[in-house]
Amino acid sequence: MPVLGVIPARLGSSRLPRKPLLPLAGEPLILWVVRRVVESRTCDRVVVATDAAEVVTTVERAGFEAVLTSQAPRSGTERVAEVIANKEFNAYDLILNVQGDEPLVTTDALKGALGCVSDGDPIGTAAGTLDARLAADPHRVKVVVSPTGRAVYFSRAPIPFDRDGRDEVTYYQHVGVYAYTRAALERWVALPPVPEERWEQLEQLRPLLHGLQIGVARLGSPPAPGVDTPDDLRFVEAVLTRKLKEVSP
Repeated sequence: MPVLGVIPARLGSSRLPRKPLLPLAGEPLILWVVRRVVESRTCDRVVVATDAAEVVTTVERAGFEAVLTSQAPRSGTERVAEVIANKEFNAYDLILNVQGDEPLVTTDALKGALGCVSDGDPIGTAAGTLDARLAADPHRVKVVVSPTGRAVYFSRAPIPFDRDGRDEVTYYQHVGVYAYTRAALERWVALPPVPEERWEQLEQLRPLLHGLQIGVARLGSPPAPGVDTPDDLRFVEAVLTRKLKEVSP
């Protein structure tokens, strides 16, 4: 089944204004993400979905594909849904959403999310182990996974809660990727919002609490950090700069 990769990139981030275009080790953030997805070879076609002509121009000048969406989407998934409604993408029934602030996302995470859908889940995502000392960080979204490999709940709070303080809890940090069948994606955006997604500011709680199963590929290592804060930006830039030095002659 051919896979369409869509990278939603909204220009008006509240925490990091103009986030997709922020310079990162010599290039705009969005170009690091789209190149990462293309080089993973997990998708047959990759497009950036954005509400800003500036982002479209930046992506296309670099030789990649971008689609200008409306201002209506309130989440990355809604922006992806607007893209696949275009007749140009009718041939794709498997969609991979990679959030536009994941420049270090691993191929294992992308393949893991797609693997969940291939195994029968309508939606797939990925998560990696998280150091317990970082579990209270609200920028690191935690997920509890059932014995069958499906999400039970996502939260910015440290879940599960270590009541007795024995340091025996295994935390999983959610990675910003989603794979969906076309039918699941269309159902997701048609569902009414739930209070929990507004309280937590986590879009995936809507389908989960309406009963859509979300498979979670558990990675064998901690997830690569996304870019949510100025500290994240500095950390990721240091990582990318180091990698560039390693490959330069």
